[in-house]
Amino acid sequence: MERPWARSEQGRAWLPERLRFTVLGPVRGWRGPDEVDLGPPKQRAVLAVLLLGEGAQVPVEALVDAVWGTGSPGSAVSSLRTYVHRLRRLLGPLAILSVGDGYQMHTSPESLDLAAFRDLAARADRARRDGDVKTAARQLDDALAHWQGTALAGVRGEYAQAQRERLGRLRLAVLEASLAVRLELGEHADVARELAALVAEHPLDERFREMLMLALYRSGRQAEALATYSEARAVLAGDLGVDPGPELRRMFERILQADAGLIAPPTPANPAAPAPDQPTPAQLPADLPAFVGRAAQLAQLDLLLDGNGEVPTTIVVSAITGMAGVGKSTLAVHWAHHVTSRFPDGQLYIDLRGFDPAGLPVSPDRALRTLLESLGADPLSLPQDTDALAACYRTRLAGRRLLLLLDNARDAQQVRPLLPASPGCLVIVTSRNRLSGLIATDGARPIHLGALSVAEARAFLVRRLGADRVAAEPTAVDEVIELCARLPLALSIAAARALTRSAFSLATLAGELAGGHSGLDAFSDTDTAVDVRAVFSWSYHALTPAAACLFRLIALHPGPDTSLAAAASLAGLTVPHTHQLLTELAHAHLVDEPVPGRYAAHDLLRTYAGELARACDTPEEHHAARVRVLDHYLHSAHRAGQAYSPDRPAIVLAAPSRGVRAEEFAPEPGHSGPAAAWFDAERAVLVAAIRTAAAHGLDTHTWQLAWAVGHHLDRKGLWHDLEATQHIAMEAAERLGDPRAQAHVHQQLARAATHLGRVEEARNRMERAVELFTAAGDVTACAESIRALSRVAERQNDLEAALSHAQQALALQRAAGHSARTAAALNAVGWCHTLLGQHQQALDHCREALAMEELHDRPYLKADVWDSIGLAQHQLGRYTEAVAGYEQALVLYREVGVAHAEAGTLSRLGDTHHVVGRVASAREAWAEALAILEGLGSPDAEATRAKLTGLTENRPCH
Repeated sequence: MERPWARSEQGRAWLPERLRFTVLGPVRGWRGPDEVDLGPPKQRAVLAVLLLGEGAQVPVEALVDAVWGTGSPGSAVSSLRTYVHRLRRLLGPLAILSVGDGYQMHTSPESLDLAAFRDLAARADRARRDGDVKTAARQLDDALAHWQGTALAGVRGEYAQAQRERLGRLRLAVLEASLAVRLELGEHADVARELAALVAEHPLDERFREMLMLALYRSGRQAEALATYSEARAVLAGDLGVDPGPELRRMFERILQADAGLIAPPTPANPAAPAPDQPTPAQLPADLPAFVGRAAQLAQLDLLLDGNGEVPTTIVVSAITGMAGVGKSTLAVHWAHHVTSRFPDGQLYIDLRGFDPAGLPVSPDRALRTLLESLGADPLSLPQDTDALAACYRTRLAGRRLLLLLDNARDAQQVRPLLPASPGCLVIVTSRNRLSGLIATDGARPIHLGALSVAEARAFLVRRLGADRVAAEPTAVDEVIELCARLPLALSIAAARALTRSAFSLATLAGELAGGHSGLDAFSDTDTAVDVRAVFSWSYHALTPAAACLFRLIALHPGPDTSLAAAASLAGLTVPHTHQLLTELAHAHLVDEPVPGRYAAHDLLRTYAGELARACDTPEEHHAARVRVLDHYLHSAHRAGQAYSPDRPAIVLAAPSRGVRAEEFAPEPGHSGPAAAWFDAERAVLVAAIRTAAAHGLDTHTWQLAWAVGHHLDRKGLWHDLEATQHIAMEAAERLGDPRAQAHVHQQLARAATHLGRVEEARNRMERAVELFTAAGDVTACAESIRALSRVAERQNDLEAALSHAQQALALQRAAGHSARTAAALNAVGWCHTLLGQHQQALDHCREALAMEELHDRPYLKADVWDSIGLAQHQLGRYTEAVAGYEQALVLYREVGVAHAEAGTLSRLGDTHHVVGRVASAREAWAEALAILEGLGSPDAEATRAKLTGLTENRPCH
């Protein structure tokens, strides 16, 4: 018998060799027409958890908890990786992807019965809203046919039981919708029989009883319908001590009254079943509860939808423009919240910071990476080229119905790469510029936003101050409105001032506002000259002296937002005291807390704070605060880098300034703990801090910050960012005349050039680094540079030079007595011996490294050694041992999340499989390696692609 989910609604058959799985019953899998033995129960449970993620990344920690429970053994992570490896062998290398600190399986209605169930339920929802009840009924029946018993049958544990209950509730919701549709089609008697069984199974579910009463009544069984209500009342009173709910009571009363409306089914409107709970991005900022006015602009936005309120079949872009503080973002967010139901695939939001007074606008490259990560892309797999990123982005959006809000855009050039290419998406752009290019070239529909009307401004104050208070002083209200120039931001701050001084009359507050009126010319546009400094001064002068000082200092912060600890360092205060001051500023509407623990101020307020800082504080005070905050980021980044890469030779920092509250981090060799998360959260601020330090002549901070951040950018594959920040650092190091600083920068620029394929440049820079470190007498840094130079020489196929450099690095590290770095150098020597055909010497060096105790807590280095052992064993013809070595390396590389190293080992593993005639395994390994390398934009992709192209089933390459 053909399974109902093995065909589409039109009966299309599965393509051969396609993977498909079931979880709405026993957990099973097929590869093409053949069922796959998914292995022992725990391996099957791992697969089930990944499938239930429905395309989302599942962290290793969550997988362990789901499969083993909270009391998992210490070997759980190792066992998990073994199960994943076995599943990849069964299903193919790309079936389960390594993403960050977890794994991911892409699913679709064609590959997973749960996804097909959701898809059919959503289609039925749309068909019913369109009035096509017969199609809805058929699709709901098809959806329910996917269920082949109890979900996750055979999978044990608390997690599986909780998921069974969740999926069971989802099934009941769809079943309820199916029964409701069948009632509309007149199948009263059949539905009554099914509902009687459901009521017996779920006696406290009032919805099923209500539907049963209706089915019985329409079948001419009025007495039984009324008896059903009496039974419900008795059950609810006996079990819960409550009366029937209002809907059930209403049905009872309508039957008693023989309501004619019960006979004819109503015209279908909204679906009875809730939409399935798919994991979708929902990034819109919170809507403003007191939003008022803008009726004309809201009507213009409504016109973006078609006549039925649905998304048109073309791409729609709207550009909301207007001066600063006029409420562009508020309007966009408010309208977006009201149409979220039209976009089942979610809402994306990004602040492009086009007019940030303290930093640069977000580049299209950075914006694309942020949006792609929001759509589930692995950041390590993303290409380097902006055009390639845009292509990935458009691919991710294809076929989706998404709402994108691009806030605070600088110009059309910043926005254009972020526009989708396929219909179904709607893009809202806000900007102070008129975005004429976007309107002329890309067909954006313009909406220009001016100040509020007088009536809207009055309504604005009524919503915040109350109708009675506004009505009591109409003249004062008019004066406040005029002095605020009907600007929402200014009115909001004025209202906050009035609320905090409720004993003062509005006339008094208007007088204060008039007295501070002095002009803020920088924020007038061609239509309106707006003065907001007086409004801001109101809130500012109400602050305590300490809060006022912190507000002024915010203008000196380098990034778009700040953490609590960074703000404390900026002010030179304790963290608890700073938290109190930030709370005071938030209550005065002078800062926001858009994300818990991170604080930001509107661009206008930052500019105003900068004016105050220049007027109230001395240049010496500015310098001290700027140094404190840069010290904060420098020392925090230095500590974070040492936490997850303890063997990297550290630079010597000066002691932080007094009052700096740098972050503390525990060691985390897996690169997935708080230190790595801190780097991810602060990346934009750190890059801005480098530019700020350079702009203010703080050259030591400049190059040291770039050094501290560089390792993270390298590991993340952000080599263009690495190169850009290091060029700034080089200018600073040259101004300082510091050879050691220049050496560190050359070293990092060489890393970037190597990964970007400019190997000759990389060699020149690394040789210069060695010269400078040697002249400075820095043996450790010199040894590490020489080891890196060995890798560069290898890329140029200068293998004798590569071995010589590695041996030189080993001698220096042995002399220095650093065991872990000695192990790394031993591995480098072993690797080079293998490349030169000296395989036993290679194994001797690698085994010496592997025996060192320091490798226990250094999974990245240990992976390198196992990879080298695998290559040596391969060259010696010991292919079983080679595969074992490579597989050990892969487990560790995936643990630490170093994608480019993982790809190299996969490529070599494919070579070994090919030599022994395991062509399918070779193809799988090479295909996975190629996917990673192409995602990274690596020049090594071409060689791996050539292997796949030249693959023959009959003649292995020796």
